Amino acid sequence: MSDVNDSTQQAPFDSPTSEFCLRMARAWAALSRRLDSALGGHHGISFADYQLLLSLQRAPGGKLRRVDLAEKLGLTASGVTRSLLPLEKIGLVARQSDPRDARVGYAIITPTGSELVTNASVVVHNVSRMLLGAPSREQVESTSTLLAQLAGGQ
Repeated sequence: MSDVNDSTQQAPFDSPTSEFCLRMARAWAALSRRLDSALGGHHGISFADYQLLLSLQRAPGGKLRRVDLAEKLGLTASGVTRSLLPLEKIGLVARQSDPRDARVGYAIITPTGSELVTNASVVVHNVSRMLLGAPSREQVESTSTLLAQLAGGQ
């Protein structure tokens, strides 16, 4: 039987994978704060707003079912509804119902929202480059693969 205090045995929380996840969480928090600040200062939106608008802009026809948007962003259906309300009030997104199924609701990006997210993408790019420097393509691709794995292949 091994001794619990045996220093040669690595504790699970000291594993490289655990350390990677902890560092990633700290990096995400720092990145989110920087992007919130930059986007708020330049465009009056949060990084979460930007992600929502970008998802809509990239969607076919600039619209997604609310449930699909929630899944894409890792939010609940009520969470995405709460996130959309202020953006609807300022004209960046709109609601659209499905004429065939009244239970289905779409979020659609407006031309104003699309223009804002295009302009905000410059800020996101600049902050990202400032924080990351110039990593090699291989570093970015391998880290992106790990992050996609963590996000369930998204």
